[in-house]
Amino acid sequence: MVLCKITGTIVSTQKDEHFKEQKLLIAQPIDTSGKFIGKEILSVDTVDAGVGDIVLVMQEGSGARQILKDDKIPVHSVIVAVVDGLEVKD
Repeated sequence: MVLCKITGTIVSTQKDEHFKEQKLLIAQPIDTSGKFIGKEILSVDTVDAGVGDIVLVMQEGSGARQILKDDKIPVHSVIVAVVDGLEVKD
């Protein structure tokens, strides 16, 4: 899983039938101090996240499909949690 911040949404009037009821968000990986790292990830939202939220993103195709309970959905990453707090001990 990857710690990310939601930076945007995807709006599409035409979608694959598997995505008709899914919200798509842009997640930017961050480190534990909140600094942006890596490339943005287009992810399916399963937890009603929104722009500005810190989330956990699962980035495995088969694991993501298991969470959505659909082996045929063409997805690579899924938002699985909204992070309420983060504590890093030195």
